[in-house]
Amino acid sequence: MEDGFSSYSSLYDTSSLLQFCNDDSASAASSMEVTDRIASLEQRVQMQEDEIQLLKSALADVVRRLNLSEEQQALSSRRGPTKARPMIATLPLRPSVNNGTVLPKKGSNLPSPSGSGSRKDNNTSTNKSTVRRANSNEHVGTLTRKDSGESKGNRTRAGSTGSNSSGKRSDSKQRDPVFNAEEGYVKMFLKGRPVTMFMPKDQVDDYCLEARAELPSNKLKLAWVYGYRGRDCRSNLYLLPTGETVYFIASVVVLFNVDEQLQRHYTGHTDDIKCLAVHPDKITIATGQVAGTSYDGRQLAPHVRVWDSVSLNTLHVLGAGYFDRGLVCLAFSKSNGGNTLCAVDDSNDHVLSVWDWQREDRLAEVKSSNESVFAADFHPTDSNVVVTCGKSHLYFWSLEKSTLVKKQGLFEKQEKPKFVLCVTFAENGDTITGDSSGNILVWGKGTNRISQVIQGAHEGSIFALSMLRNGTLVSGGKDRRLISWDSSYTQIQTVEVPESYGPIRTIAEGRGESVLIGTTKNFVLQGTLEGEFVPITQGHTDELWGLAVHPCKPQFLTCGFDRQVCLWESTYHQIIWTKVLDDTAQSAGFHPTGSVVAIGTQTGRWLVLDTDSKDLVTVHTDGNEQLSVMSFGPDGNFLAIGSHDNYIYIYAVSENGRKYSRVGKCAGHSSFITHLDWSVDSQYLVSNSGDYEILYWIPSVCKQVVSVETTRDIEWLSHTCTLGFHVFGMWPDGSDGTDINAASRSNDKTLLVTGDDFGKVHLFSYPCTQFRAPSHVYGGHSSHVTNVSFLSDDSFVVSIGGKDMSVMQWRIA
Repeated sequence: MEDGFSSYSSLYDTSSLLQFCNDDSASAASSMEVTDRIASLEQRVQMQEDEIQLLKSALADVVRRLNLSEEQQALSSRRGPTKARPMIATLPLRPSVNNGTVLPKKGSNLPSPSGSGSRKDNNTSTNKSTVRRANSNEHVGTLTRKDSGESKGNRTRAGSTGSNSSGKRSDSKQRDPVFNAEEGYVKMFLKGRPVTMFMPKDQVDDYCLEARAELPSNKLKLAWVYGYRGRDCRSNLYLLPTGETVYFIASVVVLFNVDEQLQRHYTGHTDDIKCLAVHPDKITIATGQVAGTSYDGRQLAPHVRVWDSVSLNTLHVLGAGYFDRGLVCLAFSKSNGGNTLCAVDDSNDHVLSVWDWQREDRLAEVKSSNESVFAADFHPTDSNVVVTCGKSHLYFWSLEKSTLVKKQGLFEKQEKPKFVLCVTFAENGDTITGDSSGNILVWGKGTNRISQVIQGAHEGSIFALSMLRNGTLVSGGKDRRLISWDSSYTQIQTVEVPESYGPIRTIAEGRGESVLIGTTKNFVLQGTLEGEFVPITQGHTDELWGLAVHPCKPQFLTCGFDRQVCLWESTYHQIIWTKVLDDTAQSAGFHPTGSVVAIGTQTGRWLVLDTDSKDLVTVHTDGNEQLSVMSFGPDGNFLAIGSHDNYIYIYAVSENGRKYSRVGKCAGHSSFITHLDWSVDSQYLVSNSGDYEILYWIPSVCKQVVSVETTRDIEWLSHTCTLGFHVFGMWPDGSDGTDINAASRSNDKTLLVTGDDFGKVHLFSYPCTQFRAPSHVYGGHSSHVTNVSFLSDDSFVVSIGGKDMSVMQWRIA
């Protein structure tokens, strides 16, 4: 137990805190003004409360670790040690929800975790909205993905970062499949178009279309999430007293213990998370999400979830049916024990609301601005004051009874910036802002006037300000510089982040003297104000489509529209190397030896990289359209390339994947190629296309095989094709044929995993030959899941999101 507490003393320097609290410099004999002395006393009381809360959080974490140790011992006695941190359930002090599933509470009006239910108003006038919002239909399309009719045609669906669903819904009843026992085929219908799938001869006599498929005995458990959302989100990076760094990507909040290299995940959200706030107790966390559309077309309301970071239990759900489009800012109050929570939504009027979150009561609301709002925070010593800033404005709001009264910041002689981008507070209660002109402005406590200006503090926009515990102000911005300032706003030192990491988006105080930085290129960096910063998390910065699994090592490769190719190590969750291409990438495939990997781009160019050194081996071009599939034959002698120009290009491969000569192209499809699979003996190829065709080929001569008797009994090395007898049961009722983007069969041929347009990963039993086969369904992605694959030893599944830019690794249990 003593060891547990000692680890927290390094998080916060308690000796300096006690020294500060015992200091007599603010005595009555001091020359300080009365108001300043009161502010100083308030600050000391707050710091003492923080110390008490720190001890509480330390105790909570010790209990969590004890439970974890007991569970790990129990697990290891049954099935051996595991590297994953299991979900644990401590004794919650408040009514709780199991990681997103709301537990019933007497008298509770909580909506369902999906956000589909509307929360009943309490019988208090303050809970009824008094704000009439402007019509937001003109912008609501940004929260629901475009109908994929056009975008599916080019296989680069323009999925919104604010929805895990395409918004597609079939109004007509899909025709049920038909089984022809005489000829041995099943015919299914997609968008009314028949798709005929012949089955192996030995299965015809025993097949029954009406038989029920079984759920797989295995399940998936989210083990690791790669990536961070820093490109378009702010103030979303914090260090908890437990030593875990908390941030989010897609619809998952990640709690990452860097020292122990362990992740835990809060998965209560149903769509993109856009903002995060940590309670003064350092245990309770609030996160806000955008609106979305469910699998069956139902609208999912934006809402705030308040949850416990130790047990991962949801405590409260706020604002379902009240917020519009999504949440952009969240903050807990500081001086009243964190009893209130402020939120700004993404409606046209950016409504600011203040909540008693424990009672789920809305205390006040007001239209804050018809311009963008970037930050909102409570004053540290006055829980009735909220500061918001954004495009061309800085507002000081006072909560008077049930009304928020606005006082606009006066720039007077100071040139008004186009954007006020961030806000924090000095120890004496002054408000500090950073703006797009590169200036830091200090606003006197209790006033709306500028008391001090740091002109040209940065070259370009200041995206982040953070007040450290020792009173040092740290600023960061577009110029990639991290600058520290003393209490009189004199510059102390400057550190410049390398260009490859991108501009600084957010700053958080780390353990001891360390600082955490989130960047616009989706890096999380750790370092000190004197030294070098190293990445602890990184990810892609644009839509992802390419995924390839190493044939014999625990590695996988991802690539996408950010032109980055990343090779990942799945055991230790580290990136091995990255390479920036000249073109946007679309697909990838490893040679059977694993020595090289082929990358297909959106321009018709494709290249081969050495897996160990990432050096370029060769470059070729076939057509001028995107290459959707890169697939080597199992013997390594051929490479098949599926293109958007309806052709499959075949290359002979020699010298262990280092020499390529074109054999020809397979012509016969009337639409773009979507998926390819090779036969075990490398003699045959099967392909799917955008118009639901299934064609077979002899790749060595680029000839189509039309004989059913030849193709029906072929044994296939893999099953990535989404159309075929062995997988047709994965298609949901009413599907338009584009809902499932990717499929992968396990190497032991018992499981099938799919990724769909609704942000879901499905796990089926294989073969999946019964209509509407049941599956285990898993959320986490907030955009269309563009690709999925089993690792070579079937220990994990890897899935990648499109617009959410996330990579997720799932343990097979």
